[in-house]
Amino acid sequence: MYSLTTLFRRGPGGSGVLASLGCLTASLLLAAMLLTAMPATPAHADSDPSGASIGTAADVVGATANAPTKDDLDKLAPTEPLASKLADVVGHNRISINMVWTLVCGFLVMFMQAGFALAETGFTRAKNAGHTMAMNMMIYGIGMLGYWICGFALQMGGVGGVAALGGGGALDSEFTVTLLGKTFGLFGTKGFFLSGTTYDAVIFSIFLFQMVFMDTTATIPTGSMAERWTFKSFVVYGFFISMFVYPLYANWVWGGGWLSALGSNFGLGHGTLDFAGSSVVHMTGGVAAAAGAIVLGPRIGKFNEDGTPNAMPGHHVPMAIAGCFILAFGWFGFNAGSTLAGSDLRIGVIATNTMLASAAGAMSSMCYMWARYGKPDISMAANGLLAGLVAITAPCAFVNSVSAVIIGLIAGILLCVSVLFVEQKLKIDDPVGAISVHGVNGAWGLISLGLFADGTYGDGANGVAGAVKGLFYGDASQLMAQIAGVVTNTVFVFVVMFVFFIILDKITPLRVKREHELEGLDQHEVAVMAYPEFTLTKTHR
Repeated sequence: MYSLTTLFRRGPGGSGVLASLGCLTASLLLAAMLLTAMPATPAHADSDPSGASIGTAADVVGATANAPTKDDLDKLAPTEPLASKLADVVGHNRISINMVWTLVCGFLVMFMQAGFALAETGFTRAKNAGHTMAMNMMIYGIGMLGYWICGFALQMGGVGGVAALGGGGALDSEFTVTLLGKTFGLFGTKGFFLSGTTYDAVIFSIFLFQMVFMDTTATIPTGSMAERWTFKSFVVYGFFISMFVYPLYANWVWGGGWLSALGSNFGLGHGTLDFAGSSVVHMTGGVAAAAGAIVLGPRIGKFNEDGTPNAMPGHHVPMAIAGCFILAFGWFGFNAGSTLAGSDLRIGVIATNTMLASAAGAMSSMCYMWARYGKPDISMAANGLLAGLVAITAPCAFVNSVSAVIIGLIAGILLCVSVLFVEQKLKIDDPVGAISVHGVNGAWGLISLGLFADGTYGDGANGVAGAVKGLFYGDASQLMAQIAGVVTNTVFVFVVMFVFFIILDKITPLRVKREHELEGLDQHEVAVMAYPEFTLTKTHR
């Protein structure tokens, strides 16, 4: 070992590295002693290493050379200029919080498209995986453009602004008719192409959030009509439902239309309420899926001559289950985001109710299939998870946790019963159970709000004073308004979509050629095979 002194005294014959190290160490020690001996100096006025002094009242209106002290602020009257500036900034920040919340939740809902793609593709056969995935991808772009052209205007053009976002007042034109001295809103007339006075920061944010909801509706029939649907007719369908069908019903419930006015016009509770879209989004998609599947007909080999169904298992259950989990994750944006306000603390209740209902739906579906067939069916349990989510979407803001679990339990059983009924009794081929998950449980979600709303939330909803109460909490009229929404959706969407599919089939066939269906649609319809190495060709037969 060398002492520090020895290292310093080493000459040219010693270690050059050690000599250099010794000099560096000596320099550091000398600097430390000099700093210790120097008197302390105050930190620079702008320096705040701890961060404790950053963010004072002066920062609300921006730092100035003569920034006010806390004592100065305490002496200000509410009418004085600085107090007014403070109020403006606080209000601006509140709206900013709400806008960011709405946009982030919209991004979550957009990600649900990936969940739908994986779930539907996993629950269908490998030879059609590329086609099914292509429909789920392209409905996003097709639906968005159709909604931008006129769908948004028809839905939201007369909503009259969104208070939580502090704007949207340009959306002030609703086409109405007057009957029996009452005004009935039918559709909006402003916001086409998001142009003119609707070129507005708030309105663009509303568009994004509403668009991803619409796209969820549009993608639902791609599951019920999978494995036999021509891509050409699918493209036409995508524009039609996004431009007309979805926007019209959505206007009647969310855009200031006639269903939302059943309370103010006829005393039916608060009018038809659907907090996040059990009927507007899911039932619309499910009913459209039923109409399309009926017109399209079943897959080759699905039913025997005597009408008994044959199982056609999906090719990738892990993919489907992963898709369901992605959907459940995105659903937090779906439901909690529908407050349009991060400053609305009810979001905690909404998110928890959403989670509980999904768990209850999965559990009751699993138990039902276990009891009936002797084994738990994981694919049915996954659909039960989605059924619980669909059902809680309308009442999530208006019910307590016990009601949320009950709603989810009923949804899971409804799913199982409905899937069997649709297939065995109605003879409708629905490869992914979309009719039952979204259509049947969308209707149940709307009705459950009219039963379980507990009167702790919703004061002023649709312009009606007082919180929202269902039948079990003393207001039978709210249930009547909910039933009106279910009946309207069933009749309007089914009739319009059924007629549309029949007419479209005359223009461009809905059904692929028989030989293409047997071989698989990937190469024939979208020119990309999901699993080329596993697909048999004619030369291999």
